[in-house]
Amino acid sequence: MSNQAPNEARVIPLRPPAARPPAAPAAMPPGPAAPPGPAAREPLFRDLIGDVLRRERLAQERTLKDVADAARISMPYLSEVERGRKEASSEVLAAAAHALGLGLGDLLSLAQGELVRLTSRHVPGGSHGRAGARYDGLCLAA
Repeated sequence: MSNQAPNEARVIPLRPPAARPPAAPAAMPPGPAAPPGPAAREPLFRDLIGDVLRRERLAQERTLKDVADAARISMPYLSEVERGRKEASSEVLAAAAHALGLGLGDLLSLAQGELVRLTSRHVPGGSHGRAGARYDGLCLAA
């Protein structure tokens, strides 16, 4: 017989579990509450890209089928990408962007703007210790 844990024990969630309210607030000492960790605030890249694609498509008053056909990808897959359910490859993202009249750089720039808007964090002392400096770039690593 094996001493191996059940499959559920080996599952690593992609998103952090939803925050639960404390069971007994009176038991906690008074004082400032700790800010949520960075994982709780940072949106997923696939959600940002999906939001940008959907917003651009709707702004052009185009259907999902129209854009999927122009990009030569399946309509269900494009729908999943727009909803942030799928991590699309760079080829798929470029095809969807081109179908909307955008370049891949345009798509990434719009996603970066959305990331900045959603997080709105300013690092005290600026980036790399330079006073007033701000990071305006987007870095992707694979």
